[in-house]
Amino acid sequence: MQLINIDLEKCNQSHACIRACPVQAITVSKHNENPEINHDRCIGCGSCLNVCPVNAVSYASSIADTFKLLESEKKIAAIVDPSISGEFPDITDYIRFVDMIRTLGFNYVNEVSFGVDLVAKEYHKLFTNFKGKYYISANCPSIVSYVEKFYPEMATNLSPIVTPMTATAMVVRKKFGLDIGVVYIGPCVSAKDEANRHKGNRKVDAVLTFHELRQMFHEKNIKESTVEYSDFDEPIGYLGSLYPLSKGILTAAGISENMMESPVLTTDGKFNIMDAIDEFSQGPEVLKKHFNLFYNKGCLMGPGTTPDNRKFLRKTLVIDYAKKRLKNFDKKKWEKDMSYFSDLDLSRTFTSDDQRLEIPSDEKIEEILKSVDKSVDEKSSCNACGFRSCRDFAVSVSQGLAKPDTCLTYSLKNKQDFIKTLKANNEKLRKNRKELEENEKLLKTDNQKIKTQSETISSLLHNLPSAVVIVDENLKVIESNSSFINTLGEDAEMINEVIPGLIGADLKTLLPYNIYNLFNYVLQKDENILGRDINFNEGLLNISVFSLKPNKIAGAVFRDMYVAEVRQEEIINRVTEVIDENLKMVQQIAFSLGEGASSTEKMLNSIIETYKKVKKND
Repeated sequence: MQLINIDLEKCNQSHACIRACPVQAITVSKHNENPEINHDRCIGCGSCLNVCPVNAVSYASSIADTFKLLESEKKIAAIVDPSISGEFPDITDYIRFVDMIRTLGFNYVNEVSFGVDLVAKEYHKLFTNFKGKYYISANCPSIVSYVEKFYPEMATNLSPIVTPMTATAMVVRKKFGLDIGVVYIGPCVSAKDEANRHKGNRKVDAVLTFHELRQMFHEKNIKESTVEYSDFDEPIGYLGSLYPLSKGILTAAGISENMMESPVLTTDGKFNIMDAIDEFSQGPEVLKKHFNLFYNKGCLMGPGTTPDNRKFLRKTLVIDYAKKRLKNFDKKKWEKDMSYFSDLDLSRTFTSDDQRLEIPSDEKIEEILKSVDKSVDEKSSCNACGFRSCRDFAVSVSQGLAKPDTCLTYSLKNKQDFIKTLKANNEKLRKNRKELEENEKLLKTDNQKIKTQSETISSLLHNLPSAVVIVDENLKVIESNSSFINTLGEDAEMINEVIPGLIGADLKTLLPYNIYNLFNYVLQKDENILGRDINFNEGLLNISVFSLKPNKIAGAVFRDMYVAEVRQEEIINRVTEVIDENLKMVQQIAFSLGEGASSTEKMLNSIIETYKKVKKND
């Protein structure tokens, strides 16, 4: 099942989802900036869901499947996670909320809190009757998936007990019949995958997140004001109502939380659980504790809940709900129900699904860290890239799961240095331009003619369909047209916004070695290179490089061989006409321009001859 999907039409390539994923299940390839999901590595934690600025990341919806079940002839039971009390503060009374669910078409509405009580009883046996083996709780499907895929040797240390969701499915089938359908409603996305692991009386037919439930209420126009009171169907849970809190399962199990006495350590949150599992893998016999882990802040802040960072409000709502339910609680009835359902087999097994990749050598890791200006010391980590440490980041780069520019500090430093260079060059150009403007005032009428001539030539150059660039002996751009900038791509277009025409830009930073080396050859040898075909940016360019001024100035024409040819006759005629009409003027002002005008004429004639040759060859 593909839990997570990315809408590439919405995606703006911010790569926030890549940085958020704790197991590098979302990557980008060398030749594609769009994020891709490796569903085999995905643990369904949902960390990628709420970080996308354009909401391009989503999870598989179960709304249509649920409506289909409700429209069938089957009896359907909704089993509701107790964390619903923290999700719906806008609904004033849970007994109205229950009727809202029934109004959707559910025949039965049961609390998962009773399933929590059953599971908690098994955890009490496992954690307090120590037989030499330490366990990690298996209530959170994302934790289970993480261990199976990235610590498969520890799969046998996962507590062999079903989740409260599965236990509750078994409860309602024993009470209402094996042929009923079961829909789980909760805060967890990975529960959708967990549901597919079981069959028979353990089967959960569909999993709805709280967000999906809200959508269904909206679609059917169901509101608190339009329903009546209705309580949950029995059996009713006891302390299982506290399950949404990280230590709620321990409270329900009657396990001491006193640090001096408790056999269990509890933690939650992405980095905390990853560190905990890593330490556990190094030797639980040293820690001498069982681990109770939840990927999110318990089940309060699951990815299927409405985005809201008010953790303590949710926590308060859960506790208040539990107090209200237990105020007149019939404990004897609960004990009788616990006894009645005690014959359910709540055991389970796990499957190793090793998704680990080969760890690179320390030398390779150090090489990658140095390439992004990072220390080999893991303590230098800022976590902005989403990795626990710089070392983990370097390992993923070596494995092809991350790119160097995923490191935000490195990427920002490069951009800042580049901007500083652009600004410095731009300032130099501004000063040079000011000096030229002052000299220009002295040329008066003749200078105006030169300016007009220059604008005519520049206009012609920029209207040529082929890419044209002129550089000096240091491979600095003297002139280029928009076709040349478009050929280079987005980076050149960004530079063009700062430095129009890329004037002064270093050709070596714009083109690969095999292309700018052609300019070196022409400048050094004073020999033209005509019609050289070269692959560039997944395209094919036909390049001709001309010596415009021996060892000083070179110009080139780039033709995209994958684009339909522009009418060459029209271009040749236009260039020839401009030269004929303006040649006299150029000769008259040659003494002012020096060799510039003749070089321009030579460049334009070279362009004409290139097009004639191309036409003849075609």
